[in-house]
Amino acid sequence: YAQFFDVDTSAVLNRCWAALYPRANFLDVLDGNPDLYGPIWIATTVVFILFLGGTINQYLSSTIGEQFVYDFTLLSGAAGLIYGYTLFVPIALFLALKYFGSESANLLESWALYGYSNLIWIPVALVAWSPITILNWVFVGMGFGLSITFLLRNLYPVLSATEKQVSKVLLIIMVVLHIALAISIKWLFFKKASLIGDSKKPPALENMLLI
Repeated sequence: YAQFFDVDTSAVLNRCWAALYPRANFLDVLDGNPDLYGPIWIATTVVFILFLGGTINQYLSSTIGEQFVYDFTLLSGAAGLIYGYTLFVPIALFLALKYFGSESANLLESWALYGYSNLIWIPVALVAWSPITILNWVFVGMGFGLSITFLLRNLYPVLSATEKQVSKVLLIIMVVLHIALAISIKWLFFKKASLIGDSKKPPALENMLLI
């Protein structure tokens, strides 16, 4: 397995850039050498940023005089959600493609695609903690749209190699699972907000705003 972690920083950064600003097929960027270092690093970063953003969101939603307590279940929830999705969805997709006779399915490439697609959730989690629900939905929706577009663009040639009806079903399942991921991120980490903002800010936050 060492070969899948044998990549330098410039290669990982280049792949991150290609994931955020896709101009070519990402499989061409991988050039037959998918890595697991980038996906694991990205997933871990997303986990901690979700925990941070979720904690800020809870703090902003706490009421005056209420003692704020860190909720570390956010951390375990983020780890279970992101690691689980990034690990098991590509496995399920790979097994389905193999079952339906695909010869181009590659598990490591699937892991790499899903791993690098998580990159967009880092900036989303950094801004989706606002006290305005509609704005948070917009941020999460943008994250969903960009990441699913990246996945479909790169996986469609592989999916289309199967029968037409099979490829349609797999595409629908992919989209549904990704919608579930986006909704889970919004609900688990950024749900405590109001439509126009919370007027009952914690004292510490009010003092900060008055400075």
